[in-house]
Amino acid sequence: MILSIDLDSEVPIYQQLRDRVVEAIASGELREGSQLPAIRQLGADLGINFHTVNKAYDLLRREGLLRVNRKTGAVIQRDPRSGPPGPGFAPDWEARLGTLLAEAVAHGVPAEEVLERCRGRLAAFAADAEEEPLNRR
Repeated sequence: MILSIDLDSEVPIYQQLRDRVVEAIASGELREGSQLPAIRQLGADLGINFHTVNKAYDLLRREGLLRVNRKTGAVIQRDPRSGPPGPGFAPDWEARLGTLLAEAVAHGVPAEEVLERCRGRLAAFAADAEEEPLNRR
């Protein structure tokens, strides 16, 4: 998995890291049990402070997507095949979804376009997850 970040983006680096990992899980690139680089190693690889990586990993851990410990390091805990989410997932997700939808409405994006873009992204994740790259066999 290659994580890309944009140092010039207004989105904080830890959030970009978190988002790229979530996208890799959703697309099937990362699966339950996949190992992520060590915090210090990823920081060095990306040329960023390891505390930034730690913040991203901690966010993923609190969201239930990552398990982190000294012996095994950072390991993906859930993927689309892990079954339904835990009971605390929906309220937080719906709040973030509400904010994203509000941004689209505030910018004047028509409701049908919002729905079509959502359908397109979901279809892309489903198509990516169905592919079986050589490195996962």
